[in-house]
This record gives sequence, C-alpha cells and structure tokens, in this order.
Amino acid sequence: MPPKKKGGKGKGGTGNIIDGVDTTQMTREQLEVFCHRIKEENEREREERNFFQLERDKLRTFWEITKNELEEARAKLRNKDRQIEEAAEKNEEELKFYKQKVKHLQYEHQNNLTECKAEALVSLKMAQDDHTEQERELLRDKRDLKAQMREQELSHQDQVKSLKLQQSEEISIIRTQFEEKEKELENKYEKKFGDLKQELNTKHNMEMAEMEERKNNQITDLTKHHEKVFNEMKNYYNDITLNNLALISSLKNTKAKLAVTKQELDDLRWANDALELRFEKLQAEKDELSRRFVNAILEVQQKTGQKNILLQKRVQTLSDVAEYRDVIIGELRASVDGAQVRSNQKLEKILAKKNTVIHDLQYELARVCKAHDDLLDTYEAKLQQYGIPKDELGFVPLRILPESQGGLAKGPAGLVTKNR
Repeated sequence: MPPKKKGGKGKGGTGNIIDGVDTTQMTREQLEVFCHRIKEENEREREERNFFQLERDKLRTFWEITKNELEEARAKLRNKDRQIEEAAEKNEEELKFYKQKVKHLQYEHQNNLTECKAEALVSLKMAQDDHTEQERELLRDKRDLKAQMREQELSHQDQVKSLKLQQSEEISIIRTQFEEKEKELENKYEKKFGDLKQELNTKHNMEMAEMEERKNNQITDLTKHHEKVFNEMKNYYNDITLNNLALISSLKNTKAKLAVTKQELDDLRWANDALELRFEKLQAEKDELSRRFVNAILEVQQKTGQKNILLQKRVQTLSDVAEYRDVIIGELRASVDGAQVRSNQKLEKILAKKNTVIHDLQYELARVCKAHDDLLDTYEAKLQQYGIPKDELGFVPLRILPESQGGLAKGPAGLVTKNR
C-alpha cells in the first residue's frame, strides 16, 4: 500500500504563502523546519508515484497474461467443437454401419431358425417313433407280469390252504392237551380241597371241644369258689350282727352287769380287731380272686382272638382260591368252544360247593364269637351277683361291634378293646 498523504501542496497564490503560511514572516529556524517538512513530503510523494507505477506495470502484465490465456482457451474451445463435430459424424457413420450389420444378422437368424425348426420336427418324429416302440415293449412286459402274478396267486392260495390245514391240526392237538391238563388240574385241586376241608373240620372240632371243656371247667371252679367265699362272708357278718344285737339288749336290760359288760366290750374290741384283720385278709383274697378272674378272662379272650384270626385267615385263603378259580374259569371261557363250556359249568358247580363250605366256616366263626360274648355276659352277671363292680377290673372286655355301628358282623376284625 502506498503511504498516505498528510497534506497537499500549496496552491498558487500571491506572495510567499505556502499552505496558508507566510514565509516572509518566518525565522531561519522556522524556514529550516518548514523546508525539512517539504522535503519529507516530496520524498513521500515520489515513493507513492513509484508504487503506483509498479502497480500499473503489474496490472498491465496481468492483463496481457490473462488475454493470452483467454486466446488459448478460445483456441482450445474451437478445437473441442471441431472434435465434437468429427465425433458426431463418425458416430452417425458407425450407427449406419451397425444398422446394416443388424439387418444382416436378422436375416441370418431367420435362416438359422428355419433350419432349427426343420431339424426339431425331424427329431420329434424320431422321438415319437421311439416312444411308440417303447410303449409296445412296456405293454408286452405288462402282459407277462400279469401272467406271472396269476401264477403266484394260485401258488399262494395253495400255500394258504395247506397252512390252514396245518393250523387246524395243531389247534386240535393243543385243544386235546389243554382238556387233559384241565382234567388233571380239576382232579388235583378237588383232592386238595377235600383233604383241606377234612383237616380243617377235624382241627376245628377238636379245638372247639377242648375250648368248651376248659371254659366249662373254669366257670364251674370259679362259681364254686365264689359261692364258698360269699357264704363264709355272709355267715361271718350275720354272726357279728347277732352278737351286737345281743350285746345291746343286755346293756339295756341290766346295768348291774357293767363290769361284765366292760369285759365283754374289751372282748368285743379284741374280736373286732380280729375281725378287721380277717376282713383285710378276705379283702386280699377278694383282690387275688379278681386278679385271677381278670387273667382268666384275658386268657380266654386271647385264645378266642387267636382262633378267630386263624379262622379268618383260612376263610381268606379259601376266598383267594375261589378267586383264582374264577380267573381260571374266565380264561377257559375265552379260549375254548362249546364242549369246554360244559366242562366250565361243572367247575362252577364244584366252586359253588366250595363257596358253601366257606359260608359254613364263616357261620362257625360267628358262632364262636357269639359264644365268646355269652361267656363275657356270664362273667359280668357273676361279678354283679357277688357285688364286684366292673370298673375295678381295670379294662373293658373285648366285644364284637355290630355292623350298624361301623364294625363287622363276624371275624376278629370286629373285636375292639379299650384298656384303662
């Protein structure tokens, strides 16, 4: 940038006035200062002129360079326009050439298509002929296969007939063997059941006879002993009562016999002490009799319960045997024909007889339970007769609950005890 001007040169005028200053009135020092300032301004103006000249030269140089570049760009643009025109002309020529070539190719394609159609028709005709020949061969093979299938069906039917005959023979043999095994099993179990029934009846009769005998002996012994003790106690207390009445009457009638009465009173006191001792002894005997009575009842109940359990187990065993027979009968009904049904009816009759035996055993069990309850009633009546309360026994005897109260009508499962 050129330096800025701080002032301008003085314009022309009259006198020696420069920039509004009159030089005629200045002193030497002022003139020197003024001259020095004028020189500085002159130097500055010269520098500005040189700067602007340089700037002008630069601008002229830039303008010439730009003008040359513009001319070159215009020349290049003209060259590009000529190239574009030449390319367009060349493109039109190539387009005409390729159009002509496409026409030739279409013509050749049409010729090739015609030839291909002709060849395809020829090959199709040949393929149809081959297919017709193959179809004839397949029909011949089909007829041959049908003939073979008919032959195989005939042979298969013959085999089925022979297998059916063989199966019928095997079924007859198996049926015969099964009937023989059935007869053997029937005879075997019939014999076992007869032996078991006889053995059970014998054991039951012996056990019941033994139990009845022991029960009757125990009841007789206990009854006699209790009657004897009761009579002794009754006579003893009657004697005491008579003696006391006689003593009271003698005291009322005679006062003179006071000394004798005192002596008798002492005797009576001594007798009373003796009676108390005897009463304690009798009380101990009564407790011992009660204990023995309780033990006897418990023993009878235990034995009766064991007998009931054994009888119930036997009844259960016979019931299981009957169920097993029912299963066998069901299997026989499902696997045999009419002849075997008649055999099953025979088995059902046998099982009906065995069920009757089971019911008899159940009735016998109920009878034993009833005898047990009757025995308990007899003992309770004897206890009540001798004035012994049932609460002193220390337990509640076993009894069979009736079926209406949630118990069983028969069998040891209906026995319930409640120990205190």
